[in-house]
Amino acid sequence: MAELKYKRILLKLSGEALGGKSGYGIDVDEAESIASRIKEVYDMGVDVSVVIGAGNLWRGKQGLERGMDRSTADYMGMLATVMNAMALMDALERQGVYTRVMSAIEMRAIAEPYIRRRAIRHLEKRRVVIFGAGTGNPFFSTDTAAALRATEIDAQVVIKATKVDGVYDSDPKKNPDAKKFDQLSYIEVLNRRLEVMDSTAITLCMENNMPILVLNLWDSKALISALYGEAVGTLVTG
Repeated sequence: MAELKYKRILLKLSGEALGGKSGYGIDVDEAESIASRIKEVYDMGVDVSVVIGAGNLWRGKQGLERGMDRSTADYMGMLATVMNAMALMDALERQGVYTRVMSAIEMRAIAEPYIRRRAIRHLEKRRVVIFGAGTGNPFFSTDTAAALRATEIDAQVVIKATKVDGVYDSDPKKNPDAKKFDQLSYIEVLNRRLEVMDSTAITLCMENNMPILVLNLWDSKALISALYGEAVGTLVTG
């Protein structure tokens, strides 16, 4: 059997991934589908951690357009990520995968406070760890939270889960001639302003030499193939 290339990963999911076809709310079937993908990887012996966004429950941009304070909008988004984390935790545990939600904002009744060494210990004990509430600070996205947590727990790669098979030079849904990139450098992503992750997250990954792999999570074979080092999606490295 081929050897795994990545044995500890951080999976970055958008909140819309839980929203189903509408992209809003929490679709239980979609949560179960994502949980089954994670379980496949977990059963291979890979240490799995997750950061999930909140776009299915709250879009801070809408509040900002109406004059809402940016910090307030961001804190609301952080709370929404914890709701998504709990939904995914429930879906995973119903499939027999031990899971812990760790929150950057203390809410002890429903989640553990984020402590780096405890998170690593959970992974060593074969638990999936879902990081909620972003970094715990306004003005930072869940992309940045993913880059930060991946670095802290010594993950080998950040896997950005999308519904397309990689990074293109333009929207492939609008431009049939869009070019797909198999590999990019961090600087190319920043200079081309490609929407892989926000610039803060890209810079943090670049400074810590953390690879980013963009792939289609809804392709049944993509994630597992990527873990064995096969050419899947788009790899962003130094």
